[in-house]
Amino acid sequence: MAEAGAGFLEQLKSCIIWSWTSLWTLWFFVMLFLVYILRVPLKINDNLTTVSMFLNTLTPKFYVALTGTSSLISGLILIFEWWYFRKYGTSFIEQVSVSHLRPLLGGVDNSPNNSNTSNGDSDSNRQSVSECKVWRNPLNLFRGAEYNRYTWVTGREPLTYYDMNLSAQDHQTFFTCDTDHLRPADAIMQKAWRERNPQARISAAHEALELNECATAYILLAEEEATTIVEAEKLFKQALKAGEGCYRRSQQLQHHGAQYEAQHRRDTNVLVYIKRRLAMCARKLGRTREAVKMMRDLMKEFPLLSMFNIHENLLEALLELQAYADVQAVLAKYDDISLPKSATICYTAALLKARAVSDKFSPEAASRRGLSTAEMNAVEAIHRAVEFNPHVPKYLLEMKSLILPPEHILKRGDSEAIAYAFFHLQHWKRVEGALNLLHCTWEGTFRMIPYPLEKGHLFYPYPICTETADRELLPSFHEVSVYPKKELPFFILFTAGLCSFTAMLALLTHQFPELMGVFAKAFLSTLFAPLNFVMEKVESILPSSLWHQLTRI
Repeated sequence: MAEAGAGFLEQLKSCIIWSWTSLWTLWFFVMLFLVYILRVPLKINDNLTTVSMFLNTLTPKFYVALTGTSSLISGLILIFEWWYFRKYGTSFIEQVSVSHLRPLLGGVDNSPNNSNTSNGDSDSNRQSVSECKVWRNPLNLFRGAEYNRYTWVTGREPLTYYDMNLSAQDHQTFFTCDTDHLRPADAIMQKAWRERNPQARISAAHEALELNECATAYILLAEEEATTIVEAEKLFKQALKAGEGCYRRSQQLQHHGAQYEAQHRRDTNVLVYIKRRLAMCARKLGRTREAVKMMRDLMKEFPLLSMFNIHENLLEALLELQAYADVQAVLAKYDDISLPKSATICYTAALLKARAVSDKFSPEAASRRGLSTAEMNAVEAIHRAVEFNPHVPKYLLEMKSLILPPEHILKRGDSEAIAYAFFHLQHWKRVEGALNLLHCTWEGTFRMIPYPLEKGHLFYPYPICTETADRELLPSFHEVSVYPKKELPFFILFTAGLCSFTAMLALLTHQFPELMGVFAKAFLSTLFAPLNFVMEKVESILPSSLWHQLTRI
C-alpha cells in the first residue's frame, strides 16, 4: 500500500506540472483573444502602449487562425496520446514527465539513508517477476499439424517470436545434456534446437536419423514436419521405441557419476514428453479412453515430474468422457492450498459445482426465495475462479473471439484464459445451464475486490505485469484483455477539452465577433473586479510620487 501511495503521489506531481503548463498556454491564447475582442489599449504603463497598439491593429482573421491552429495542434496531440495509450497502456506525456521531470524535482534520492527502500524495491521487483512467470502450456498444439495449417489457411502467424524462443529454451533444457557431444546424432540435435529457421531444424533432424535412431530427432519431426496428427503419432511411436532404449541404458548407469545422472535425467524428460504427446494424439484422434489410460500410467510411473502438468491433460480428457466422479477425484488431489493453482483447476471445480444446480437455476426464482446451499456453493466457486483469472468468462460466454492458444501461458493472464477456453468451452456447453449460471454471477466477483491490484479476496492481489507479458505471448492481431480496465489518462481528457474549447472559440469568433465581444467584456470585468478593487486601495494608500517612481523602474 505504501508503494502504491508513493507511486500515486509521483503521478499526481507530474500531472500537476503538466496541467499548469497547459493551462498557462491556454490562458495565453485566451488573453490574446480577449485583447482582440475588447480593442482597448493596455494602459499599464508607457512601455506597453506600443504593444497594445500592435495588438489593436490585428485583424479578426488572425485570431481565428490563432485559435484554429491551437485546436489543430491539440487535436494532433490527442490522436497521438490515444494511439500511444491503446498500444502501450499508458500516457506518453505522463511517462515523459515521470522519467525526465521527476529527477529534476528531487524524485530520485541516491543517499545512503534510502538503502532500505532500495532493498524493498528490489524485493518487490523480484516478487513481480515471480508472479509473471511464464509456464509451458500443458495442452499446446502441434506446430506442423495445427499451427502451420492455420497459417496456410489464414496467412497469419499464430505464434510470436517470444513464444517460440521460450519453446526453444525449453527444448534445450529438457532434450540436451553435457554429454551430447560424445554422440554424433545428439550433437547434431543440440545445434538443431538452437536453429531459428524451421527448415534448418528439420534438415538437421533428418541428418541425425541417418546416423542413429535418435528419439529427439523424431520428436522434432513429429512436432514441426508432420502435417497431420496421424503422421505425428507415427513419428512419436518411433521416438518412443528409441527413447525407451536410451532410458533403460542410462538407468543402469545413472549412479556411476554426475554425467551419467544428467544423461539419465535428460532421457527421462524425453520419455515423459513422448508418452504425453502420444496420449494427446490419441485424445485428438478420438481415442479418449486410451488417452486417459496412458496419462494415468504416466502419472503413476513418474509421480515427481509435475512440471509437465499432466493432470490438466487428464482433467480435460475425463470431462470429454463425462466422468465427473473421476474429475472430482483428480481435483481432490491437485486443488490443494499448498499447490499452485491454474484456470483449469479453478474453473473445473466451479463447473462441477455448477453442474449440480445449473439445470434448475433461475435468477428470478433465486431473487425471490434466495440461494440454496448448493447454489451458494456454486456461486462461490465461480467467484473464486473469476478472481483467479477474470479473463476466462468473456471467452466462455463468447463475448470475445477465441484464437489458437500459445505454446506458453501466463497464469491469471489472458493467454491462460485463451488456452483454457479453447479446450474447455465444449465441456461448459455440455452441462445444461452452466453458462447461464456463469453469465448471471461472474460479474459479482468484482464487487468483492474493488481494488484487485492492492488486495485480493481468496488469492494474492492481481499482478500488474500480466498485460505486458500477454502482449509478448499473443499475436498482434489479437486484442489483449486487460484487467482491471484502465481509465483514460488525465492528459487525453485534458487535450480533448483543450481541442474542443479552442475550436469553439475559433468558430464563434469567426461567426459572431460582436456577440463574442459582449460575452468577453462581461467575463473580463467579472474576472478582474477583485484585482481592480485591490489596485484602487493601493493607489489610495500609496503616495502618487512613489507609485510614479515604481512604474519607471
